Amino acid sequence: MSKAYMVTEGRDYYQEMLRLGQDHTGRVRASSSRSRPRKVRIREYKIPDLNADPCLDMDEEETGEVVVGFRPQDADYSLNVPQLPYELEFLNKRFSRLLKEGKIFKVRRDRGVVEPFVFMRSTGDTSWTMFDKDFENYKNVPMLPLPPDSSFFLGDKESLCAGTHLIVTGNEGESIALWRYELETSQWFKGPAMITPRVLFASATFGTVAFVAGGLKMYGDTSKEVVNGAEKYDSVTKTWTRLQGMNKRRQFCSGCYLRGKFYVLGGKDENDNNLTCGERYDEGTDTWELIPDILKDASFSSIQSPPLIAVVNDNLYSLETSANELRVYDTNANAWKKLGDVPVRAKSSGGWGVAFKSLGDKLLVIGASAGPSRTEKMSVYTCCPSADPENKLVWEESKRSCDVQLNHFILNCCVMIA
Repeated sequence: MSKAYMVTEGRDYYQEMLRLGQDHTGRVRASSSRSRPRKVRIREYKIPDLNADPCLDMDEEETGEVVVGFRPQDADYSLNVPQLPYELEFLNKRFSRLLKEGKIFKVRRDRGVVEPFVFMRSTGDTSWTMFDKDFENYKNVPMLPLPPDSSFFLGDKESLCAGTHLIVTGNEGESIALWRYELETSQWFKGPAMITPRVLFASATFGTVAFVAGGLKMYGDTSKEVVNGAEKYDSVTKTWTRLQGMNKRRQFCSGCYLRGKFYVLGGKDENDNNLTCGERYDEGTDTWELIPDILKDASFSSIQSPPLIAVVNDNLYSLETSANELRVYDTNANAWKKLGDVPVRAKSSGGWGVAFKSLGDKLLVIGASAGPSRTEKMSVYTCCPSADPENKLVWEESKRSCDVQLNHFILNCCVMIA
């Protein structure tokens, strides 16, 4: 099987999987009856252009029979056969095996044809919803295999992505538990736990790995400790590695991966004081560099969320919640430049309930609309930002997401690049 074939089949499989919603098995529905012949149209298949649109064509005729084919084609044959041809059956089994082994996604990464998927959970949701980058297709992620009255199920949770893994952490009784969802198999697994389990930490994703730093370590019901420890998760080996600790202890902080380094901004120290400094981690030297006053102009309130930050095209952007305003960081001046308004209401909740993420070469913001209608439904906006304040911001609202009934208050949101 060529790499080009594996890459394109992987892309087509997940676009079709998202379109089908709940049906994530990847199996073609077929009748078990052998009493009547099935009509299967077999078309000549060529290795497609990786830059072309998905070409998997799966239709169902009025008779309820399944028609399987590929576009483009040079020949169109109609055969009456009693069951799926052996070659197609073998191909489906082989593809499923390669998918579960993670080889499809590895080839995609090696060839640079990855794309973002958005995992999100809002108030009232019992499971995550997975969207494609255009919010045109979606599917419900299977629920966690936990009883609905468990403390982990009911409590606050945090999420991040690494490779094809969605990592979710939260309190489970007197401890902190971690669950991972694997895209290849669409299944949940418990662990592996962090070396230092924590909540309220900063995180950032880089390819198949994720970095975490800071947070709150809990001992039983009452004892808590703000930490400065850092770790790295490798989704290929499913292991955590301890990193050098930060200069400052901090919780309620935010992280990003910028120009080859892991940044941690803001948060509160062990005395509950707001931190205006940041730090950046160099994996090559396993060292942290303090960045004084990177948030010196930020506004703080009693209900303030962790900083809302995102990286697009090697530029760091923030959503200043006190003004519903987009800003960009000037590394040389250690200052933030104002770029314009953001079309969601972040001020009233101190930034809580708003998703602000990078989505390839775009910024993604989700929340309650700040427009004249001020509806309480979930609104999704994207823009291609410019670091030049002279360039006007153009936000585009995704109308396709209106078919999804989610609350406007977003509890968890993270972007998977797979």
